[in-house]
Amino acid sequence: MVMTARRSAATSGSRRGVRRGLAAAALVFGGLASAALLRPADPAASAEVAVVGRGTVEDTVTALGKIQPRAYVDVGAQVSGQLTRLHVTVGQMVREGDLLAEIDPALQQAKVEAGRAERARLTALLAEQRARADFAEAQLARQAALRRSGSGRGEAYDQARMEARIAAAQVEATQAQIRQTDSTLQADEAQLGYTRIYAPMSGTLISVDARQGQTINSAYEAPVLMRIADLSAMTVWTQVSEADVTRLTDGMPLYFTTLGHPGRRWTARLQEILPAPPKPPATGNGNGSSPSGGGGATNSVVLYTALFEIANDRGELRPDMTAQVFFVAAAAKDAVTVPVAALTLADESAERHRVTLIGSGGAIETREVRVGVRDRFNAQVLDGLAEGERIVVGWKTDDGRPPKIGFRL
Repeated sequence: MVMTARRSAATSGSRRGVRRGLAAAALVFGGLASAALLRPADPAASAEVAVVGRGTVEDTVTALGKIQPRAYVDVGAQVSGQLTRLHVTVGQMVREGDLLAEIDPALQQAKVEAGRAERARLTALLAEQRARADFAEAQLARQAALRRSGSGRGEAYDQARMEARIAAAQVEATQAQIRQTDSTLQADEAQLGYTRIYAPMSGTLISVDARQGQTINSAYEAPVLMRIADLSAMTVWTQVSEADVTRLTDGMPLYFTTLGHPGRRWTARLQEILPAPPKPPATGNGNGSSPSGGGGATNSVVLYTALFEIANDRGELRPDMTAQVFFVAAAAKDAVTVPVAALTLADESAERHRVTLIGSGGAIETREVRVGVRDRFNAQVLDGLAEGERIVVGWKTDDGRPPKIGFRL
């Protein structure tokens, strides 16, 4: 009985020791877990990081423009009539002086023939009147001789003098009629010449608005039949808002792109800024129209016209193409750059900003930098940062998603 009691007591003590050991182990592991949970997280792990690099930064003014030929002419008709012959088609190259079209010359030819006949009649009349004038002068000379000798009558002398003067006046009147007829005939011959339309310049026929057989009416204004343009050089009519036009200067560099040539960039320099926006179309009963190139005030937005020329030797640029133009106000090439989202303004007058960096050991520090040229996304760093350093552009949210980063416009 004594032995049995001793074994039972020993067994109970062993169990209590095991429970104490387990409790102690649980306390140790719980403490370690609490320490892990209470330990502060690595700040760099929640940062959106960018690496300082090198690149080109451009401060630009953006605008839209229309491409037009530098030199062109609208060919019109100066006489009325039926267009009997059309010798050209759209896209054809022509030289100055080439025959383009012909208008029925019947009416103008008849006027010229009538004018020539009238001049011939007046020429014959002038010859007759000159003969009469010569006869009257001879009669006057005879009567003057008789008068001096005392054998002639005074009335006969006066009659001869009057007839001589009348004959001379008739000659002068006929000469004036001939000059008038010559002037009319010259105008009629010019009108006859206008029935044959010639190219006023060399270039490409970019439009033909008339059709063979069409009746042309030029009574009130010269109808435009076609347009000839020199496509070897183009002018870009760019519309710049009043908020940006003060940033433009003559001669500043620029480049532009077109929808039809993705990835292609043309470079040029600004040549002219028109002093005032074009007048908008007149309202009411007026017939006003906007000048070539558009512009003016649209929905209360004032647009100024900036012009520049570009060579087009390969013919890649076509009339009325849309150009996306970038006027370069400032540029920095091969510059140390950082995202604009990483900058916090420190001193606006000195262009100094603060950035947050992550060091090699993961430590976070703040540093002041001086920036230069900026665009919407990147800024040139003049001093304060080196290529390859890591900077913070934002912090992740609590759910681990990247922050929403805004860019300056």
